[in-house]
Amino acid sequence: MKLFSIGFTQTTAEHFFTRLKSAGVRRVIDVRLHNVSQLAGFAKKDDLRYFLEAIGGIEYEHRPELAPTADLLGRYRNRGQPGSWEAYASGFLDLIRERKIETTLSADALDGACLLCSEHTAARCHRRLVAEYLSARWQGVQIHHL
Repeated sequence: MKLFSIGFTQTTAEHFFTRLKSAGVRRVIDVRLHNVSQLAGFAKKDDLRYFLEAIGGIEYEHRPELAPTADLLGRYRNRGQPGSWEAYASGFLDLIRERKIETTLSADALDGACLLCSEHTAARCHRRLVAEYLSARWQGVQIHHL
């Protein structure tokens, strides 16, 4: 099973959609809490759904249960002190364990899917934590960060 992840900041629409198509992504799963911000540009929910289908025949799905709570995200963004990523990651992992996301998602539906968030890289993004959490619970998950 292949599970991809991608961020949309610091890239062009051309590069973003080309990476998805070249990787063979079948579905983009939006793991953002808020997916309609003006700052999202081409990645606003309705525009993104249209572009994905028109450009690559790729499905779109928003799954806010794979996003942090507003409180958790706000504490992380506002602290800005050393160690805040570790506290955020720990809190987010507790949250998705509590939500039991591995029971609400289907491994088959995620095969060839791509987790989308705004962060340019997966290093300090909750999409990486979601992918790694699922990989630890399901056999044979290969994670590819685009």
